Amino acid sequence: MRHGKKFNHLGRKTAHRKAMLSNMACSLIEHKSINTTVAKAKALRKYVEPIITKSKTDSTHSRRLVFRYLQDKDRVAELFSTVAPKILDRPGGYTRIIRTGYRLGDNAEMCMIELVDFNEIYSNEKAKKTTRRSRRGSGSSAAASTEETVEVATDAVVTEEVKTEETKAEAKSDDKPAAKAKPAAKAKAKPKEKKDDKSEDSDKK
Repeated sequence: MRHGKKFNHLGRKTAHRKAMLSNMACSLIEHKSINTTVAKAKALRKYVEPIITKSKTDSTHSRRLVFRYLQDKDRVAELFSTVAPKILDRPGGYTRIIRTGYRLGDNAEMCMIELVDFNEIYSNEKAKKTTRRSRRGSGSSAAASTEETVEVATDAVVTEEVKTEETKAEAKSDDKPAAKAKPAAKAKAKPKEKKDDKSEDSDKK
């Protein structure tokens, strides 16, 4: 009886199941993505992710532990040389399961399991999202720049109005002294006439 046992036996004996998962892990490391059923992919994820975690520390001990599961020297070398450097900064979750539909023969649910860091499509989408964020940020900055330009334009208009008012005031001040100068000239001219009259009277005498 299997009371409380949640382990999926996949309809195989222990030796067959371990050999199948080992071969699938080697294929995943080699091709970076494989197509299989959802049940096998979930079992493979539990099997291969601890192996990938062990590859973060490149030592003889960790290589021997990984070889115990994979039983393939070439795949072990590839895991430590190409896969490990890419997943150093990722704290788990190295694989992704994408459901692809149902198989025609037995209607089994199919999927594609892949290594997350080797999918270029998702990385490009992330880059596009970041550019959209930067566009939003640039839009706000553009709006701020337009506001600044409007403020500068209004300041320029105000300064021009002030200048025109100052020039008008200066022109008025220039006109006022000229008007004052005319009466002064008349006043100066009148005493001269009086003096001339006095001189004429003296000549007559």
